[in-house]
Amino acid sequence: MSSPVLKVSDLSVEFWVDGVWYPAAVDIDFEVNAGKTLAIVGESGSGKSTVAMAIMSLLASNARVTGSIKVKGEEVLGAPIQTLQRYRGKEVAYIFQEPMTALNPVYTIGFQIMETLRNHFDIGPTEARARAIELIRMVEIPDPERSVDKYPHQLSGGQRQRAMIAQALACDPALLIADEPTTALDVTVQAEILDLMRGLRTRLNSGILLITHDMGVVADMADEIMVMQSGHTVEHGTADQIFNRPTHPYTQQLLASVPKLGSTKMRVLEPSQATAQPVLKLSNVTIEYPKRGRIPAFVAVEDFSLEIFPGEIVGLVGESGSGKTTVGRASIGLLPIKSGKLEVVGQDISGASQKDLRSIRRSTGIVFQDPASSLNPRLPIGESIGEPLFLAKIAKDKELDKRVEDLLASVELPRSYRNRYPHELSGGQRQRVGIARALALTPDILIADEPTSALDVSVQARFLELLQELQGQLKFACLFISHDLGVVDILAHRIAVMQNGKLVEVGDRDQILKHPKDPYTQRLIGAVPVPDPAEQKLRREARLASK
Repeated sequence: MSSPVLKVSDLSVEFWVDGVWYPAAVDIDFEVNAGKTLAIVGESGSGKSTVAMAIMSLLASNARVTGSIKVKGEEVLGAPIQTLQRYRGKEVAYIFQEPMTALNPVYTIGFQIMETLRNHFDIGPTEARARAIELIRMVEIPDPERSVDKYPHQLSGGQRQRAMIAQALACDPALLIADEPTTALDVTVQAEILDLMRGLRTRLNSGILLITHDMGVVADMADEIMVMQSGHTVEHGTADQIFNRPTHPYTQQLLASVPKLGSTKMRVLEPSQATAQPVLKLSNVTIEYPKRGRIPAFVAVEDFSLEIFPGEIVGLVGESGSGKTTVGRASIGLLPIKSGKLEVVGQDISGASQKDLRSIRRSTGIVFQDPASSLNPRLPIGESIGEPLFLAKIAKDKELDKRVEDLLASVELPRSYRNRYPHELSGGQRQRVGIARALALTPDILIADEPTSALDVSVQARFLELLQELQGQLKFACLFISHDLGVVDILAHRIAVMQNGKLVEVGDRDQILKHPKDPYTQRLIGAVPVPDPAEQKLRREARLASK
């Protein structure tokens, strides 16, 4: 039997912070063999990415690493910089979680791929450019001859991820480390990226170390799984063992938290709610982004009609660029509409002035996709939550303090957190702050724009439970925008499907998920990975056969 591509033994990582060594990974052991995929799973802070960065010797200067890391039998832990430069990119390649920050924004993607090639091989610029175009074609980015000269910001999220994969595979590495490679991607793009990685693994016989919290992706890709919690390995086995016969309580909890399509009971509106006047009504709405400089006007949403009733949650799904977020922002007056009629709580805001919108916005709330960028980093979270109440002149001084504390308690955060800043909270906690702020004015309609896309499955599960509890108490209507159909399945009474700015299908949850009529909806549902290796294999084969 051939030796493993990667062998990690007794690996421990500590960080020196304020005079104390804090352990991030403790006594980690695993192997990755050629042509096989090992997935490391666990929540944020479990040590997954720390292990991966240690393999590449990319940890910060305050880190202390002990143990052994062997790549193709050669010890690389503590190796001189010349050895590291030789094996980074050529023997081991890294696909980072966020391509927009990992790719250099001032260089074209072609230049960055060529730079990797010329660092490791004695080739000229003409040959390197030809190879870069070949790699871009291999990862299926459209029009490779032109795309090679595009900058990262000129590509979509899925295309940027493909560009990073092309760069990672430029030197045919023996080991590919993929750190959350599909976190922010739509299910159809995600399926294509996984197909691409699977095909490349077969073609190059490379080993893959996959780091993710998406158990559907793990079921689709992994041969072996290692489960980490608080820096320790709690379970390690084949995909079949971990998914079907998990032994550790943490693994069982992790798998139980994964949303599964069709596993929740159908949610039905009360008759009084279904016959009430809609809280949000869009009638033949068209939304256009105006011409800016050389960029022509662009119709983002066309002839869109939808109603949401009191107490109802409507899931709005579709790929990136389908117009979901545009609809959500227009629904609370953040974007003007070109034509059609838009009513919020019975008032027509189609041509409303800013003054008119101020009063209507008291009846609306919005939870943004990224709470870190939507919360003011200079304000304690108590001030961020209390700001809508203060500006609306509803409360001030001691009464405002009490309202803020009550809102924190309603989203299960300690009252003492009011004095903390956003960077002192975890992603799930920041998202709870976003909900508390959105609900401060007890809105009639809440717009939730991809609020769970970056959360771990267990944090996501509790977040969804909390949202359901609050919605049950306050009876607000909700437009829940997401590309995760498993999440929509848990929450929604009805589902609306968008493609290229148009509404292609709308119906109750079971109708859309179990009996979709439109081919696009069928394709969307078919691309959703399920946390079951055997079933996922059948779904993948059926999806590939239908292409």
